[in-house]
Amino acid sequence: MTEHTEAPQPSPEDRITLRSPAELADALPYLLGFHPDDSIVMVALHGAHGRFGGRLRLGIPGGPDEWPEVARQLAECLVSGSAKRGSRPEGILVFLCQDPSGEEAAQEVMERLRPLAQSLRTACGELDVPVPEALCISGGRFWSYCCPDVRCCPVEGSPLTLPGTSVMAAAATFAGIQVRGSLREMEARLAPRAGRAAAAQEEVLDTVATELVPRILGGVAREAVCEETLALIRRLLGRFAGVSPVGTHHDADLRDDALVTDEEAAAIIVGLQDRTTRDRAAEWMEAPDVDSALRLWRAVARRCVGSYRDHAAAPLTLAGWVAWAAGDEPTARVALGMALRADPDYVFAKLLHQGANEGLDPELLRRCLRKERAARTGSGPGPAAGGVPDRAPDRGPGRRDGRGSRGGTRPLAQANRCRTRRRTGRRGARSSG
Repeated sequence: MTEHTEAPQPSPEDRITLRSPAELADALPYLLGFHPDDSIVMVALHGAHGRFGGRLRLGIPGGPDEWPEVARQLAECLVSGSAKRGSRPEGILVFLCQDPSGEEAAQEVMERLRPLAQSLRTACGELDVPVPEALCISGGRFWSYCCPDVRCCPVEGSPLTLPGTSVMAAAATFAGIQVRGSLREMEARLAPRAGRAAAAQEEVLDTVATELVPRILGGVAREAVCEETLALIRRLLGRFAGVSPVGTHHDADLRDDALVTDEEAAAIIVGLQDRTTRDRAAEWMEAPDVDSALRLWRAVARRCVGSYRDHAAAPLTLAGWVAWAAGDEPTARVALGMALRADPDYVFAKLLHQGANEGLDPELLRRCLRKERAARTGSGPGPAAGGVPDRAPDRGPGRRDGRGSRGGTRPLAQANRCRTRRRTGRRGARSSG
């Protein structure tokens, strides 16, 4: 999935000048908000001083036969996107990031990817945009594909700067910019379970889908399923709010998984395939619910296992929306990218992904959600939290009831105008948006 983002414009006192390949390699995680594993990254440069502009990331295609065409598409995407947002770039930086696997050495990775780097340089040159630097980052070292001087760019590569010791790291810390680990680590927090736990969850999903899908497709019963799903989400948010995450991300995720039973996860997964329910669930987007909501959507996405993997589009999109609304754009883009891998036609994810990548203000959508909720409930806009805040008391894992706020208006109607496409069958009904 391609990610194309536009860089914010710094004030003169906030600007940092990067003069060497080492400084560029060190800056990359701060430009993206994470370490881009197995990625092509391209950064547009503007003006006489090479100000950073739009950034684009794509997973490295496995087949070298694909590289020339992929390079052409990426170059055109970055150049045309930059032009639409103000001006064509005067240059483009290229980064190829891939760690060695098996017995392959980092230097061998660099040589294997050299044709890809050349394809990217050629594609940019054909658009009259030079590539002043192209770097390979692998195994804790970096190489330049452009600099022939072995005094500054030795054949064996140069070690990356120790984390947190560079000028860029100090400036990022001062500015409050966080690097959230590697792309692989971020995706692992949203990836489906494996092993016995996955098999058990899939069995429960089959049972719950058999019960709920006919009701979702059954008119009045569909509204009842919506209310039941939202009531369950309320209780789980209360449960999550009462347990603070501790330890590593892995430990925190395991603890969150234990807060949700297989039956509860299955009910939410199937319920969210109804677009109205999903749109109502998107209202949990601000304090005091935002942190608990992101943890819940991650936990639910991890339960979309086996033949239900494409059902993850809904909870992944909600995770991306909550992260974006909270100002965590790197997490939002990763979650939304995974949602589109689960279902490339998922319209809500497409809209949010485009908005996050183009630097739009999520407050516009928050206002829409608040207005739709007010129209549905007959109340005023209410507090900023806006997200169906009246939680039912939690009776512990495994207990469900049907209480919840009334109404079935789709709160994303203005932002997500699309026809509902339903798939039926063993795995249940799903909406495309």
